[in-house]
Amino acid sequence: MTDPLDEFSFLRDQAADIGLDGPIPSGERLSLALPDGRTLSALRFGEGSPEVTFLHGAGLNAHTWDTTILALGIPALAIDLPGHGDSSWRTDLAYTGGTLAPDVALGIEEWTDRPQLLVGQSLGGLTAAAVAASRPELVRGVVVVDITPGLDPDGGAAQLREFFAGPTDWASRDELVERALAFGLGGSRRAAERGVYHNSRVRPDGRVEWKHHFAHLANAMAASPELADAAAVQQDALASVLSESGWTDLAEITAPLTLVRGTRGYLTDADTEVFRQRVPAASVVEMDSGHNVQEERPVELARLVRDLAGKG
Repeated sequence: MTDPLDEFSFLRDQAADIGLDGPIPSGERLSLALPDGRTLSALRFGEGSPEVTFLHGAGLNAHTWDTTILALGIPALAIDLPGHGDSSWRTDLAYTGGTLAPDVALGIEEWTDRPQLLVGQSLGGLTAAAVAASRPELVRGVVVVDITPGLDPDGGAAQLREFFAGPTDWASRDELVERALAFGLGGSRRAAERGVYHNSRVRPDGRVEWKHHFAHLANAMAASPELADAAAVQQDALASVLSESGWTDLAEITAPLTLVRGTRGYLTDADTEVFRQRVPAASVVEMDSGHNVQEERPVELARLVRDLAGKG
């Protein structure tokens, strides 16, 4: 594959894919130095201060929202969660909504000037709930996409774990594209090339590696059954605690809350009913999609977000 001029070079083709032929919003990469020396990175789209902030799922990055933001048509911010994209990895390996929320809150404070409609998918959805519960002054509405507490935000991902359990570095991005297509990931070749470009980086030695920490952790666990067993024990011990804290976050949200369920995603009918019972004030919207609604149904999701932002 030929590298684009910059990370926003794909936007025109993405706009054409959804039938948009108007001006392409400007995009810029932002960076924030966190108090402990790590870096938080994000993308800002459009003119004026962002009105909507997007948080991606595990193993993805801020560019997963590009097409949704193009269809949305209002200024927006998309944050690379810690351990993903251009944001720093966490040395404690703590990638849960509650631990990621303080960094996200700092980013919203730095890069916006008004309460945000906060949209999060999967791990980003749990993080959005934690931000809204702990920093309500930053949030005027929450959209949680295809996740509820108690579900593994990296769940249903045995294929992905196998995919990332390969080598940690590669001779070229073309090798990553071929691997993704061989695993049935990325859809078309063009989409796979775009995804690989956004989710990988070229090291100083010329080798290519995945940006997000999860790929490197998956590789380490594949190489060490003992490490994998220890991680599984730790995950089991944390599961019930994290589940209950997630429900507590949702219950403490004072802003309007909407759950978007992909009908072919991670949530079952039973999961959705539990959500309705535990968060009765929330709205539930279903879309004909898998887990990554923002990639499968970007126009429909953007229409919903636009309505919730009061721009419908």
